[in-house]
Amino acid sequence: MFPVKRLYTFMLQTFLPICLLTFAICLFIFLLQFIWRYMDEIVGKGLEYKVIAELFFYAAIGLVPNALPISILFASLMAFGNLGESFELVSMKSAGIPLMRIMKPLIFFMIFVCIALYLFQNHVIPETQKRMYTLLYSVKRKAPELEIPVGSFYSQIDGYNLYVKKKTPATGLLEDLTIYRLTDGFENATIIVADSGYLKMTDDKQALMFYLYKGELFGNLEKQQYAKDKVPYRREIFDQKQILIPFDANFNRMDDSFMKDKYVSKNTAQLQQTADSLTLFVDSLRRTEAISLKKYT
Repeated sequence: MFPVKRLYTFMLQTFLPICLLTFAICLFIFLLQFIWRYMDEIVGKGLEYKVIAELFFYAAIGLVPNALPISILFASLMAFGNLGESFELVSMKSAGIPLMRIMKPLIFFMIFVCIALYLFQNHVIPETQKRMYTLLYSVKRKAPELEIPVGSFYSQIDGYNLYVKKKTPATGLLEDLTIYRLTDGFENATIIVADSGYLKMTDDKQALMFYLYKGELFGNLEKQQYAKDKVPYRREIFDQKQILIPFDANFNRMDDSFMKDKYVSKNTAQLQQTADSLTLFVDSLRRTEAISLKKYT
């Protein structure tokens, strides 16, 4: 008959190495998924290795809650499968040791893992998620000419909205361009429409250069204060046009406070506080609307 302490040590020594191995494999698979998802936003930016390593480190920490349960499931199947295949589990049961006693050290270990994982996800994950998304957004802002989407507005350039209907990745040609320059406000926006064009970064990486072909430009000659005001505007037709936009394309790490109000950077207490605040706000809106309906209906 196995001594109880020796049995517990044997079960932990059988289970833990398999669990660590399956955890490493599962975490690696999830990390590959992350890399595949954000590959277009990382590759070709000229980033330093330490920046990429830091981003992958934060991503790996954030994937621990996803990889750990799967690794525990696989490790349990493999550990007890090996015990059954080598007749060690049968020997324990024939010695009069019930199955619950055999599993007792693993049950207590799983309780400890659950508590540790909850504390880890409540205190560590929000901080790492905040840093990861801040770093990822900083990476996305570098070399924006690589990030122009097709069929949707791009607003990562301050003061400009850009819409591209078609893009040729091999040459970088942008077709059916629409550019909204909003530096003077929405009412005084300048609209540029072009058949095609290119977006290049200057050599000092301090500005963006638009090369536009066959288009028109519309803009107000005076700033309008109200929509009813009659403001003269200008219309320009061009075959070729160049627009220089100040933009620092060097890698500049943003401050972590950028993500402080996002849900991914909040723990349970902060999420509960936010939910309570939103509930009070919605209730106040309901009371205001009810009073308004009662008054004017």
